[in-house]
Amino acid sequence: MPIMKTPTILAALLFAAPALACPPWSGERAAHESETLTRRLAEWDLAYHRDGRSPVADELYDQARARLAEWQACFPEVAVAAPAPLAGSAGPLRHPVPQTGLAKLADEDALRTWLAAREEVWIQPKVDGVAVTLVYRQGVLARAISRGDGLTGQDWTDNVRRLPGVLQRLPGDPDLLLQGELYWRLDGHVQALAGGANARSRVAGALRQQQLGERDAARIGLFVWAWPDGPADMRERLDGLAALGFPDTGRYTQPVADPAGARHWRQNWYEAALPFATDGVVLRQGNRPPGARWRAEPPSWAAAWKYPLRRALAEVRAVGFSVGRTGRVTPVLELEPVTLDDKRITRVSLGSLERWRRLDIRPGDQVAITLAGHTIPHLEGVVWRAAERASVAAPADGQHHALSCWRPTAGCEEQFLARLAWLGGPQGLDLPGIGAGAWRTLLEAGLLPDLLAWLELDAERLQAVAGLGPARVQTLLQAQSTARRRPFERWWRALGAPVPEAAEAEPGWPTWRQHSEADWQAMDGIGPVRARQLRAFFGDPEVIALVEKLQAVGIDGF
Repeated sequence: MPIMKTPTILAALLFAAPALACPPWSGERAAHESETLTRRLAEWDLAYHRDGRSPVADELYDQARARLAEWQACFPEVAVAAPAPLAGSAGPLRHPVPQTGLAKLADEDALRTWLAAREEVWIQPKVDGVAVTLVYRQGVLARAISRGDGLTGQDWTDNVRRLPGVLQRLPGDPDLLLQGELYWRLDGHVQALAGGANARSRVAGALRQQQLGERDAARIGLFVWAWPDGPADMRERLDGLAALGFPDTGRYTQPVADPAGARHWRQNWYEAALPFATDGVVLRQGNRPPGARWRAEPPSWAAAWKYPLRRALAEVRAVGFSVGRTGRVTPVLELEPVTLDDKRITRVSLGSLERWRRLDIRPGDQVAITLAGHTIPHLEGVVWRAAERASVAAPADGQHHALSCWRPTAGCEEQFLARLAWLGGPQGLDLPGIGAGAWRTLLEAGLLPDLLAWLELDAERLQAVAGLGPARVQTLLQAQSTARRRPFERWWRALGAPVPEAAEAEPGWPTWRQHSEADWQAMDGIGPVRARQLRAFFGDPEVIALVEKLQAVGIDGF
């Protein structure tokens, strides 16, 4: 069932992205960005309405149109007219009755308002396929017309005649017109788990073939959602369609009396196993005008209420780079806040520098965010790029590695703090009550020139640190005492030494320091790469300096 994507209904009937504060742009920048988005919307519209493809998910499309509307409101003096959604999608054949499309209800408040003004409302799943008009003459399928611009479309008759899921002859030899959705058959499809499964694109691709194959033809079904000149009463229409050979319409059409009923069926069809993909529900008033009065625009007697957002459009505020203990650099996008599944999302990790460089994401870009496992924000991709590309200073190659940043020199603060967090954490010395906040406080106070300087701090120096109360001072002093009692093996893990279990039975530091790569590689389970890492670690001047400090403070085993 097609959604008519028209800008006139954006404000009230749209699954919109959260409203943003107006961007701090000049008029020239605003015009440039708006023109870029306008072109992108026109490309998506053409692909959707003319070619039956969805280059972008419907919910991202809706949010993109809402974003353009926001920019137009912020910068009316340079506002760019939103592209007509159906421009360029017309075809050579005129629909005998226009395909109306559907407006969208933004939320439950909009649903409640819509229902309050109507009587005898029915609900159907919004089947996710491609819309078609079927014309039967004396019971025989005479013409199949694609959605197009709602007034005209492409001739799909030859391929639709090859579809076993579309009746080619109706009982009683009637002349009638039907509108419906050609969908890709799916076995036990659960929308909440599997999403759209690219079903619409698969149908559209099959119908664009010059010679539709039997296998693809067998996978395409039909859901009739309108009989424009059928009986005035909805129940009579459903019974009439079933008698003609279209029972699914009645099977998946239910009466609703209130918002609770609509919520029930929407959730049910979202989580139930169905033979087709869906992207929401359609509410229809039982009584509607005859087909002669229909227009290629969203009618007042029907509306769509789509499923909860699976992805959100987010603007990138900044690109940052997190550095871990081993020097691994992870790009992190700082986002204008968005909400998914009641979770407020302000940042998302890209995983690796390589991925960031490949995607080339900059501040101002618009990205799609999903939730992995319903909890973890995940970057799905770039929806469109800012017209003006901001520069981003990324860490240089080789700046951070496994042996860098043992001290908090310029550019090393983050990796240094990550080393401290590991050292005091459960995988290291397991110092109770000592977390990232305590280490940062000591670092900002200038008391951590190296990784082990905290072992030598006394009560007087700690008490002089702003932000450290008596309880935290006592915790730090207790941590010093605990650390001094930790065994030798624990200290090596805390420093991040890549010592294998096979080596732990050896005397320790003196022997390890003398090992060559060949000595390390002679041990079970150690290959050339690990051997080089071990030799480099124990020969590193900073590591040697740390060991000497441990020897000086009397740590057992050094």
